[in-house]
Amino acid sequence: MALSGIQIFKQLPKTNCKDCGYATCMAFALQVASGKASIEACPHLSSDVAAGLAAVTAPPVARVEFGPKDRPIVLGEETVLYRHEKRFEHPPALAVLMDDSLDDRAFELALDEFNGLQFERVGEILRPQLIAVASADPSRLAARVKAVSERTQAGLVIMADDPEVLRLAASPVKEVRPLLCGATLGTLESVAALAKELGTAFVARGRDMDELAEIGRRCLELGATQMILEPVAFTAGDALAAQVFTRRAAIRDRVKNLGFPTMALPCRLASDPLVETTVAAGLIAKYAGVIVVDHLDSAHISALLTLAQGLYTDPQKPMMVDPGIYPVGGPGPDSPVLLTTNFSLTYYTVVGEIENSKVPAWLLVM
Repeated sequence: MALSGIQIFKQLPKTNCKDCGYATCMAFALQVASGKASIEACPHLSSDVAAGLAAVTAPPVARVEFGPKDRPIVLGEETVLYRHEKRFEHPPALAVLMDDSLDDRAFELALDEFNGLQFERVGEILRPQLIAVASADPSRLAARVKAVSERTQAGLVIMADDPEVLRLAASPVKEVRPLLCGATLGTLESVAALAKELGTAFVARGRDMDELAEIGRRCLELGATQMILEPVAFTAGDALAAQVFTRRAAIRDRVKNLGFPTMALPCRLASDPLVETTVAAGLIAKYAGVIVVDHLDSAHISALLTLAQGLYTDPQKPMMVDPGIYPVGGPGPDSPVLLTTNFSLTYYTVVGEIENSKVPAWLLVM
């Protein structure tokens, strides 16, 4: 059960030293209770008290990590329902599904196309992070998983209902820590054990919220916290409602059984790419951690990545560039000096206009 600000305050040193960044210990305690500050910010707590408070003030949505260790996919650690309250912590991971609808030649071409999906916006490089591989043929599944690992920098989602098929496909590429998708209530223990053996995370799907909560309860008993919940849905409305219900239960009601990141598959909810992208956009906003689409259209992919970038910036800390004087187009001593602000979106818009004008200039960023 979450502690109140008063309960946290009683365990603080009460020196009002301000080392935590707040004016008083009470102010700090209230921020910790609301999830807007970490208890670790107080440097004067004993290790026992700090450990105890950390356990009860931990983010209500668990941290889950998978993928290559040098570029991991991190989800969870969310503390709010609305980004203006604080911020959303970890952007969702966009996955492109490659299944048996692709023959071997189409699969090879899809890998090449995926490698080319890269966009620059306000100084950041955006790209889909994951490829989800599914096949009814275990041998083909294993071969395609290996090909994705060798030919792309993408993280992997391996989709199979049989734990032994997951083992066959995942074991040869365990160094990239593929996400195992997925467990059901009946296969939960087997898939959780396999994920622990491979040092990665897994997805568990529930047919309704009761089953999803039961899966969460069993995972907590097993100590299998590297888990992502997939609420099974057959309509876009059901998918959105399940995502909202799960997040509200975890954050507002502190239901630990549902305190895990979630996965959504708009690719199963619409056949029209435009409708699929619209559904995916709603699920990015509310609140899926992994979103699986089944097309590679750059216009659709870039729109989803741009949406996620905007939602997962800190609303209290706008994206900015460093103040300074920037040369654009090779200016000389007689070139004009232009003045702009240091907001990233403004800066890159102005730079683009200067470059299009073909007039070399100095850009003074305040």
